[in-house]
Amino acid sequence: MKQVINVIGLVFLTGLVTLKGFAQNMDTATGYRKIKVLPVPSFGYSPETGSYIGAVALFILDFYHDTNTRISNAKVEFNYTWRRQMIFEGEWNYFFKQEKWYTQGLLQYMKYPDLYYGIGETTPQNDEVLFESNRVVADFNILRKVADKTFLGPKFRYLDYRAVQYDTSDIVYEELKDAGIGGIGLTLLKDTRNNLLNSSAGTYLEMTPTYNYAGNYSYLKLWADARGYKSIGPKLILSGRFLNEVTIGNAPFFDRSLIGGDNKIRGFYYGRYREQNLSTIQAEARMIVWWRLGFAVFGGLTKLYPGFEALSFNNVKANYGAGIRFVIDRKQNINLRLDYAIASGGQDGFYISFGESF
Repeated sequence: MKQVINVIGLVFLTGLVTLKGFAQNMDTATGYRKIKVLPVPSFGYSPETGSYIGAVALFILDFYHDTNTRISNAKVEFNYTWRRQMIFEGEWNYFFKQEKWYTQGLLQYMKYPDLYYGIGETTPQNDEVLFESNRVVADFNILRKVADKTFLGPKFRYLDYRAVQYDTSDIVYEELKDAGIGGIGLTLLKDTRNNLLNSSAGTYLEMTPTYNYAGNYSYLKLWADARGYKSIGPKLILSGRFLNEVTIGNAPFFDRSLIGGDNKIRGFYYGRYREQNLSTIQAEARMIVWWRLGFAVFGGLTKLYPGFEALSFNNVKANYGAGIRFVIDRKQNINLRLDYAIASGGQDGFYISFGESF
């Protein structure tokens, strides 16, 4: 409980620093600026990193300032964890003028001691093996508007995992050998959300098949992501997400569907369970209750399975939790978010970030 209270206090302090940062970037004459830059310290706790500290810069991009182009954003973040992990990440969501083009993407470099449990939805905790690798991830698309709020275009992905070392020398884990994975696909996206960082209305519907190649592996991945948002009254927002990942062929360990993380299935150690396929449904309700402060509750169910013949309600993974919201920019309706999540198997985690999980 003391740890929770300390984290909440840090969130409020960061929120006040954040407000000051935004205020310094406002044009007092017109109240409008094309770029807002928010550099603040970052801190938090997650199952896969433990405690971490670093810095993050959030960019709010409004180059065109018209009603036909939504606000874009980008984020650059560096963190160092108590488990000697270094994580550098850059991501973006950018609309060109009149939303004729749209691009979103992620770049990561990680020096990352991690835990391996094997493959499957029932791998035991005592199979845990510590390994270390350097990771490079590039995942982005370039989409052309083909109809109202509808985009189509190529997707590119590259994953590189190198210099794997184990905490044991008497066993060789074939799955953890160096891997370079390349993929190309086609994304069809229907995005009617009113705010990319804190949606209160609209839908997000994405279909992306990718062909992937990694040494002796070649396989097809099918990604389907459906999200919906609904405002109930002036302050309550309901949201839901259904995500389905299907692999046709045999994917290597590092590109298997996995559970965990801040933006996917909160509460689980990232990568605690991996399999060929994944289906998850997540729901969240959030509300501003006083001044800039609000709260949220969320939960979900997830199923990992090797093939459709093994799809059942056995070993369904559950996660649920609650969080605090601090509105750092009322004009753009952007939240600083603190979530605490509990997951099946006694796992839990804190997550601190700008914007919502989905």
